[in-house]
Amino acid sequence: MSQQVASSVILIRPTGFGFDPETAASNTFQQRNTDPEVKRKAAEEFDGLLEALRIRGIGFTVLDPFDRNAPNGVFPNNWFSTDADGRVILYPMLTKSRRAERDPDLERVLRAEGFNVTGTVDISGWEHQGLILEGTGSLVLDRINKKAFACLSERTTERAVNDWCARFGYTPITFVATEDGRIPDGGGVRGIPVYHTNVVMSIGETFAVVCLDAMPFPAERQEVQEELVKSGKEVIAIGIEQMQHFLGNMLQLKPSQNSPLAASYLFLSETAFLQLRPEQRIALQKHGQLVPVAIPIIEAVGGGSVRCMLAENFLVRRG
Repeated sequence: MSQQVASSVILIRPTGFGFDPETAASNTFQQRNTDPEVKRKAAEEFDGLLEALRIRGIGFTVLDPFDRNAPNGVFPNNWFSTDADGRVILYPMLTKSRRAERDPDLERVLRAEGFNVTGTVDISGWEHQGLILEGTGSLVLDRINKKAFACLSERTTERAVNDWCARFGYTPITFVATEDGRIPDGGGVRGIPVYHTNVVMSIGETFAVVCLDAMPFPAERQEVQEELVKSGKEVIAIGIEQMQHFLGNMLQLKPSQNSPLAASYLFLSETAFLQLRPEQRIALQKHGQLVPVAIPIIEAVGGGSVRCMLAENFLVRRG
């Protein structure tokens, strides 16, 4: 298993999928939809992602949601993560609807699924102090070089980022990123913060996709780019409109070492894939085979994309 890239993921079935007005207050990517077929369509899109993973030899574990009515339950990477030390980490969430997704017994569930878990680090209590950090939505990690990139918003508070980095031995690189690339005006008219860092950027083993144009402060923009270059990443810049179509929300995955398939895959949505310019596609294909997956309902109603649906699983399966 690569230190940066997982060969297995954990997903949660979208049994309660739908528009959530509580989270929409900080995520303008969400669109209200009264179609009575929304749940069925989301389930079909979810199954399509599972098939795309299966074909490429990526291991996956599908869990039932802790709260079957949770509208955002299909995006599990926000409330937990795993690491190569065998730990499960539970995160502090902004809204009550998302806090209800957290399964405090996840360690036992994953053990029952056959994985070695050394313990749980539960920092979810930070939310009662106003410290919010929504997993690998808030944190885009360069695991090899121990750098944590985080764009600050209601869902990602600076003290929470710093405290997490101090606990896990990472260097924090925080910045402001907005939906239109303008400085926030405080009135919510322009400069609306992007709700999660993994919409702005993605880090793979040897590359980084990042929307530098979304960062209104030149010093922060320069720092992010320089830190990525110092880590040996090829920086592939995307534009504001491309970010708004979830091109920054991709995830590199690798099949298990004994797989005869391609060395690396880059999973992204079909919406994002169609935004790629030829030179960007050529640059990305040097790092892995692109795998576009059609999830238009989940993207539009849920306001998240493919990467948000995939919680990387760095746990080792028992022999």
